[in-house]
Amino acid sequence: MAHDGVHHDYHLVKPSPWPLIGSAAAVLLAWGLVIWLKGIFGLPKGTWWVMAVGMLGVIVTMAAWWSDVVKEGNEGDHTPVVSIGLRYGMILFIASEVMFFVAWFWIFFEMALFHHVRTLSPIDDVRTAWATWPPKGIELVPPFELPLVNTLTLLLSGTTVTWAHHALQVGDRRGAKIGLALTIALGILFTSIQAFEYHHILTDHLFYSEESSNAGLYGSAFFMATGFHGFHVIIGTIFLTVCLARLIGGGFTPKQHFGFEAAAWYWHFVDVVWLFLFTFLYVTFGSGWGH
Repeated sequence: MAHDGVHHDYHLVKPSPWPLIGSAAAVLLAWGLVIWLKGIFGLPKGTWWVMAVGMLGVIVTMAAWWSDVVKEGNEGDHTPVVSIGLRYGMILFIASEVMFFVAWFWIFFEMALFHHVRTLSPIDDVRTAWATWPPKGIELVPPFELPLVNTLTLLLSGTTVTWAHHALQVGDRRGAKIGLALTIALGILFTSIQAFEYHHILTDHLFYSEESSNAGLYGSAFFMATGFHGFHVIIGTIFLTVCLARLIGGGFTPKQHFGFEAAAWYWHFVDVVWLFLFTFLYVTFGSGWGH
């Protein structure tokens, strides 16, 4: 690589405003969330515009900064050495996401596996509430209905994104576009089914029980884990949609397509997390195990 008389494999980025702008937007977003929830700096609770401005700044930063990275790749700055760094970065990002889900699984497992420890409490209400898990009186989501459909949907999407990746590697751009479009459609289908499931849970008050004071803990753990995963599905769908747009616009080659590869890694990560969610939250601990 030789740019401006520099002969080495490392790409030194030009000065960019996006780290500073992104940091300021993130701080504004955090402040805005606190203002919306509690009210600070003389602004009353429920004031939403500060959070909206911060969110807009974060979105603009992500779009512009990633656009710059794409331009760098198109200009030949992503040498093999630079590509290795990008791969390590994506791997570390996915590893950090794994730790998020470990936290959500941890609290659910702690309550499911060790609820009997709380029955040693001298307080009658506590002993009664923790005698069973899931809490007595709540209605669970049948695992082999909508959750199973969503499981099959994500598993199928894993095959279509792999097909698209392989097609791109062998130069079959049409096959790559079809595989990507199918993956995006399956991602949207998954989100739609989960939204319908949430609507059913909330409308029919499935996780509400007057018999157990800890019924809310089950709902909180369930929605935190599945909702956080659902958010990742939405992000992954957007990621793949951008890749499809780049592919249609002539981007990516059989030898240089890390943006697509990173999206495929992320999507497979989302698939694996859902298999854990389905196995433990819906089937193992969501089918009355522990009663």
